[in-house]
This record gives sequence, structure tokens and C-alpha cells, in this order.
Amino acid sequence: MTTILTVAATVLLFAAYALDCAVLTLYFVHMLQLNSYRPERYVRWMKENRALLISKMGWMALAFAAVAAYLLTPTDWRVRGACAALLAIHFFLNLPKKAKKPLVFTARVKRLLATLAVLLAAVGLLVYFTGMVRLSVSLLFLWAILTPLVVLAANYINHPVEAAINRRYIKDARRRLEEMPGLITIGITGSYGKTSTKNFLNALLSVKYNVLMTPESYNTTMGVVRTVRERLRPAHQVFIAEMGAKNVGDIREICDLVHPKYGMITSIGEQHLETFRTVENIVKTKFELADAVPPEGKVFLNADNDYIRGRLGQVSAPVVTYGAAPGTDAGYRAQDVAVDASGCSFTVVTPEGESHRFTTKLLGAHNIQNITGCIAVAHSLGIPLADLAAPVRRLKPVEHRLRLLPNGYIDDAYNSNPAGFRAALDVLKGFEGQRVLVTPGMVELGERQEALNKELGGYAASCCDYAVLVGEKQAPPLKEGLLEAGFPEERLFVAKNLAEGLDWVNRLPAEGKRTVLLENDLPDNF
Repeated sequence: MTTILTVAATVLLFAAYALDCAVLTLYFVHMLQLNSYRPERYVRWMKENRALLISKMGWMALAFAAVAAYLLTPTDWRVRGACAALLAIHFFLNLPKKAKKPLVFTARVKRLLATLAVLLAAVGLLVYFTGMVRLSVSLLFLWAILTPLVVLAANYINHPVEAAINRRYIKDARRRLEEMPGLITIGITGSYGKTSTKNFLNALLSVKYNVLMTPESYNTTMGVVRTVRERLRPAHQVFIAEMGAKNVGDIREICDLVHPKYGMITSIGEQHLETFRTVENIVKTKFELADAVPPEGKVFLNADNDYIRGRLGQVSAPVVTYGAAPGTDAGYRAQDVAVDASGCSFTVVTPEGESHRFTTKLLGAHNIQNITGCIAVAHSLGIPLADLAAPVRRLKPVEHRLRLLPNGYIDDAYNSNPAGFRAALDVLKGFEGQRVLVTPGMVELGERQEALNKELGGYAASCCDYAVLVGEKQAPPLKEGLLEAGFPEERLFVAKNLAEGLDWVNRLPAEGKRTVLLENDLPDNF
């Protein structure tokens, strides 16, 4: 009987170990995916989340207890069963919660998991042929304790394979593009506004052309490659490629693939400073698009942006400027702007003096700037201003970008930056009644992160009646900025998570119509 119980307890122990290890492995693979499989970003994430890792890996004591149970009490099924129960409890405590951006089981993730399985099998075979059972148990639990590093090691092992696969995909995408010499390729980049602008331009150009654009936020080289390989058809006349960057050279790499005839730079500002380090590097990288445009093409530049305006004389390709700032001297300029809670109306004047009045349901004066840029591109490609009025009127906000919901919430939860945050606050300020800001602040701003969050906190003080700061880690600089600007502390709440913050909002006293701005929503790796 004792032998049967011992075997059963042993099976339960290793089953509990396997489940617990599997859950933690998937968690760290998920974090690696959210960090774009970049080792330096994943390592930085581990350093910045030491407390979380200690909490996640707090089961080390349980693992060592299980090792000791096996090595020191090989016939005591009670101790072994107790350790199995502890590991099972830890497994349930670490079951994955609903993620904002869940782990996607792409082919790359499957290859990574296969490599992890091979490594584990190799350890097992080593132990099997050496006959060192106690060593096998020790190695298995050491594996579990070092799960974050094991995942990183598997990513390094797979790197040559992934690089070869990427090269093959890039070569195929380049071939497909070369087979369509008549395709009009337009690149769009900017520190912010590029996804919305891409969608707006797609809607306007569709009046005359069969257009393909990179979907959602597919703005990396491999995102563009995937779009070309899976979606580009001979019937397409225009291809709009959104171009994102976190490092110098990222835009150039995409341009070397698609060879844009036209380029559009929507904005330049302090974003991704964690990797760019300086604004000068950001400017240099964004203008890699302008450098790639040929003499027979055109570069469309937002003349309202100081950083862009400072580089106007350094572009070799023909330049077309646009803007919406009062008194702008841009080629395509928005005038007589009227903004309210229901949308905007404005008049666009071309370089030749032609003009037309436009209306849109989109919120925020900054959207007028983006739409004016799109009108400039579409008009330059042969579409009359009058033909653009209807598609402008039908434009809809991109998901999570200043989207006014029926319940009075303004969803601006996608990847906030200083300029976008400020623009969203201006929109909130324009509403009447009770105005509530809900935000975790901004990230990926390097050494400037705390200062910029504090600055935006101070600006928010005059734009909202209540403020909910989500996340105790991010809240301090925002809170400091709000209070220094005279914001009442009793109207300020620091929430542990978004659910707690929204619960506090729902319990606020009724003070007229309530408008709630959801500004930014940090991904699961923050």
C-alpha cells in the first residue's frame, strides 16, 4: 500500500511541477513577445520588474522543498504529496489573467516553445543515460527556478533561424513589389498620428484608387512584409505603408523594401526616448523617409511641427507642406477652424489658392492637421477638393484614439505621448459638465519620463474636474504635477488598477453630464 501511495504522490508531484512550469513559461514567452523578442528590451523589463519576478518566482522555496522531499525522503509519500499540493496551489495562483494584448501563438512562438521542449528533453535524456535520478530532479527544479532566463536562452538559440526566415520573407515581399512597377507607394511616419493619418488617407484615396494599407499598427519591417505577402494583389494601385521606429535605421530598412515614391511625416516629438536617447535621433530617423523619396516623388511635411519645420531646407525631394496652426504659411493650410464636442469644420486652401469647406465628426484640433495632410496628398494625386468632402465627413476615429463612446467615455487608450496627451486634454477641456481624467501616464520616455509626466499632470489640472491615476508605480510624477498646479487633492485618486479606478469614477457625485477621458492603457509588460 505504501508503495502505491508513494508512486501516486510522485506522479502528482511531477504533474504539479509540469503544470506550474508550463504556466510560468507561457507567461515569460508572453512578456518576450510584448517586448518584440528583443533581448535587450526583455532584460530591461526583468530589471524594471524585479518585484514582480520575485512574486512570480516566489515558488522557489516550494521547488527546493520538493527537491528535498524527493532526495531526503524517497519513501515518504506524505511529504511528497504535500509538496505536490503546494505546487498545485501555486499553479492556480499563477493562472494567466485576462491580458490587454494576449499571447498570440504565432509560428515564431511555436518554434520557441519547440526549442524549449527540445532543451527539456535533452536534460531528460542526459539524466536517463547517466542514471543519476537525483540529478534529474535537481535539474528539473533548477530549470523551473530559472524559467525567465531559459526563455531568453531559447530566444537566442532560435535567432539564426528566425533571421533566415525573415530574410526569406523579405526577399519574397521585395519580389512581389518589383512585379508591380506601376504601384504608387506612400510611406507614412511620425512620432504620433501615423496610424490615424494612414486610415484617413486610405479613405480619401479610395475615391479614385484601389488602395491597400498596412492594417492596424503593422508598422515594422516584418509587419509591412506580412501585408505585402498576404494582401497585395495585382489590382491594387496604391500601397500605404505605415513606418514605425524605435531605433535609428528602422525607417530606412522599411524604405529599402518598399521604395516609397511619396512620403508623409506627421509629427516629431519626445517618444521612445528609452531607445532613441535623444530627440535628434528621432528627427534623424523620421527623416530617413524623406531621404528615400526620389526626385520624381514628393514629401508631405507637417509645417506646424517645430522639429519638422527646422529640417525643411534639408530635403532633396520636392516638398509639400501642410498645417492648421493659426497664421500658418504652409502650402495646404486649414483656416476658419471651428471645434466643438460634436466635431470640427474648416476650410482648406491649396498652394494655388483653391479652397473648400470640410466637416468631420472627429474630435480635436490635431485631427484637422492630419486630415489637411491627407487632403494635400490626395489632391496632389489628382483628386479634386470637392470630391474629398464626402469621405472627410464620413471619417471615423481609429480604435482607441480619441473615440467618443455612447456612455460619455473618450477612448484614447493607445500608446500615449506628450503631444497626444496634451491634445486629448484639450478635447476633454472643451466638454461641459463633469470632466474626469483616467490615466496611468506615459512610458518609454527614458530619463525624461518623470519630468514629462509631471509636466502633463500640471497641464491636466486646468482640463479636468477629477483625476484618476492608475498604477502606484506611475502615479507619483503625475500627482505631483497636478497638486503643484493647485488641483484639489480630494478630487484625486490613485488606483491600483483600471477596474478600481473606474469603480471610483462610477461613485462620483452627479454634477451634470459626465465625460471620462481614458488616456493611455499600459500593455501587460508595464
